[in-house]
Amino acid sequence: MLPTAFEDAIAQFNQGEFYACHDTLEALWFEALEPEKTFYQGILQVAVACYHLENENRRGAVMLLGEGVRRLRDYQPDYGGIDVAQLMGDGLNLLHHLQQSSDRMDAGLAPLPQIIPSDSPPDGELES
Repeated sequence: MLPTAFEDAIAQFNQGEFYACHDTLEALWFEALEPEKTFYQGILQVAVACYHLENENRRGAVMLLGEGVRRLRDYQPDYGGIDVAQLMGDGLNLLHHLQQSSDRMDAGLAPLPQIIPSDSPPDGELES
């Protein structure tokens, strides 16, 4: 069973509540051991990147999106009931768009990533 706080963080992320998601994941990350610690940190960094985008901090978004996606690569294709491959693909698409766009914030940004449940049940990791 996933920790309730992790489920809360996923809901916050998908509702665009990126700062709240950061706070929730940071509390989990602080207490976690590997491999969950790096998993939480990767999602946390993607959330903060989205928060930076909302605040027109393009440079911060690019930096944290790259770091978050990099941390999630070893958790593919899914981990803890999350489709990590999809999250990474969405994150990389957004990162590519930001790197190819002008310095100003475009109105036509690529869609923000979403956290989607995987088709397979959680693998027993992230137990509370």
